[in-house]
Amino acid sequence: MKKFLIILTVVMLCFGIAACGSGSNSKSNTGSSSGSNNSSTSGGSGSNSSDAQEEVTITYWYWADNSEYSQVMQNIIKEFNETNGKGIKVVGEEYPWNGGAYSEQLFTAKISGGGPDVAAFKLTSTPLFTANNLLASLDDFVNNWELKDDIDENLYNVMRQAGGSDKMYVMPWNTQILYVYYRPSIFEKAGIGVPTTYEEFLEAIEKTTMDTDGDGVTDIYGFGMRGSTGGQEPWGSFIHARGGSFAELDSEASIQGMIDFVNIFKNGYAPPTAPTDGFNEIIANFKSGRTAMTIHHTGSSKGMVEVFGDDVSAFPFPAGVGQWTSMGDTNNVIFESAKNKEAAFEWVAYLAAGKGQEDWTIATGNVPVSKRVQAMDHFQDNRFMKASIDSMHYAGILPILSTTTEWISSDWPNNIAAALLGEKTPEEVMKTLQERLYR
Repeated sequence: MKKFLIILTVVMLCFGIAACGSGSNSKSNTGSSSGSNNSSTSGGSGSNSSDAQEEVTITYWYWADNSEYSQVMQNIIKEFNETNGKGIKVVGEEYPWNGGAYSEQLFTAKISGGGPDVAAFKLTSTPLFTANNLLASLDDFVNNWELKDDIDENLYNVMRQAGGSDKMYVMPWNTQILYVYYRPSIFEKAGIGVPTTYEEFLEAIEKTTMDTDGDGVTDIYGFGMRGSTGGQEPWGSFIHARGGSFAELDSEASIQGMIDFVNIFKNGYAPPTAPTDGFNEIIANFKSGRTAMTIHHTGSSKGMVEVFGDDVSAFPFPAGVGQWTSMGDTNNVIFESAKNKEAAFEWVAYLAAGKGQEDWTIATGNVPVSKRVQAMDHFQDNRFMKASIDSMHYAGILPILSTTTEWISSDWPNNIAAALLGEKTPEEVMKTLQERLYR
């Protein structure tokens, strides 16, 4: 049974939009000296246990995508230890992400009775860890936290959804949120403004599909459609815009969203290669000027600006009957085995809403979860960050099921291709996708 659960961890971690990278190949201990008597900057739980000045050591596992981020985390740990004023000492232990092997290593350590008190975490692992009673519930800590409202309630709900219950086992830390990239110059040429509704968005896709030289051949396609693996996330926005959902993919509303998606391709508003286009293709098509819009997150914004300068911007996927966009995540958890959960919460609260939130998100370019940090000029003056932040209150994740990995890697792209190419009807495809996801 244990072997099965370990394998399941690896399988479940194969999806998600947030790029994790390989991290450092070596483990490093980054704890520093014990905390001073300065006032706490973590915005912690206010528990009496954490007010004691006797030193409490908290072990923390994390990964870093490169040596620069590793140093940032070391500095964050050092500053927390020196300023928390509650005698809490965090000892950081860095492990490589290694394509998700980090989570397997973490699970193996905890199920064997070892491992850390706190760890960086992916939502996709939540069902496995909660099924084995490894994670501490955070509800009481968050409800008593003076900075609770600094994080959007939607994020707390996403954390609960991942655990499959009303309890919250995962603490928000940073995100990646999908939005729509667009070319202002093409919009100006088409005589349109930024769409504010779903219907306007569909119209914008049509109007920005252009034959610029009059030779009868389309030179610019309105939408860079991702029909291959990974495309289920931007596709989900179309389904929800019609009032559908991943819970009922075969509903009338979900089917209508699918019809919209198929019609974009059928009407020639997306490149002919869309059924097989993945991440590299949609980004290349946008950068080459072949498409007027596409969907991704801040991870690709630097490259966009390098190509276009000011002639690239972003807007949240607009609302229709419903509204949804996909959210990638890196969060934190406290383990049930932690001896001092109050002190552990002080640390995850510092990363969620304290100085640690500022330092980490500014350095890594991830989207902050703290409203206070989001309001900083550094984020508000960045058009891509602002589009992400404006999307946070309706961002979500795919259902985390034992079938999800196969569904996104095989079921979704194969059936979507069949629909786009006219081999199956939207109704047939949505019925199949519903059956395959919840089989």
